[in-house]
Amino acid sequence: MSAQKIIPAAERDLKNRISLRETIANSLTMAYRSLLLIRRTPQQLFDVTIQPILFTGMFAFLFGGAISGSVQGYLPIIIPGILAMTALTASIQTGVQLREDMDKGVFNRFKSMPIARIAPLMGPLVADFVRYAIATGLTFLMGYLLGFRWANPAAVLLAGVLVIYAAWCVGWIFALLGTIAPTTQVVSGISSAILFPLSFLSGAFVPTNTLPWWLRDFVNVNPLTYIVSATRQLLNQGTIGNDFWLSVFGSAAIVIIFVPLTLRFYMRKA
Repeated sequence: MSAQKIIPAAERDLKNRISLRETIANSLTMAYRSLLLIRRTPQQLFDVTIQPILFTGMFAFLFGGAISGSVQGYLPIIIPGILAMTALTASIQTGVQLREDMDKGVFNRFKSMPIARIAPLMGPLVADFVRYAIATGLTFLMGYLLGFRWANPAAVLLAGVLVIYAAWCVGWIFALLGTIAPTTQVVSGISSAILFPLSFLSGAFVPTNTLPWWLRDFVNVNPLTYIVSATRQLLNQGTIGNDFWLSVFGSAAIVIIFVPLTLRFYMRKA
């Protein structure tokens, strides 16, 4: 009698399992949902629209003469730095948006729907590619208007892909924070406390050889320094160096470490 009851239940569970194809489709639907939210509340794009324009112009005109003697001479240094910093800063929104959805009870609605449990997490992360692309494109545009000229179009494309890829990988760190932090304020505060020191204590704004030795040692192990250096070499020289591969494999290491952790804590609540 018990076996007759167990078998139909097992069969129903098997039928209700979500296939890989359905999981991808559900995730893309959730990504579209995230883009619709941006369209309805365009303020979410302020960090990837206002910041590239403001930071590029501000740092170029404030520090160009002091560091490189002129704005034109400073652009090859600052544009790659702003490019990397803006995209990585935009990745903070990943954890904030995830925490907001959890706080508003949206995830409780998702639980009752016949969709993949992982889709509400993967959807916003896929949609973030659009945000990173906007930040990257505006930084390139602002640099060009100020007079910055890169080595070749292929270098621009590869530099943009590298920055977007690195930002997406770093976004998993903030996604983990979004799953374990109690409020959006905590997510935003911790994320800023992590990212802003890494941004300013890097090679993004000044040549590292001008720093005191004790600060240079920290800057030389800062992951952002390698991303900036790789981007700078691509845009200014059109070549790929060791920093490029260190950035690629270092970003992949972040995914390997933080994706399982994020999924573990997320599945407990999903």
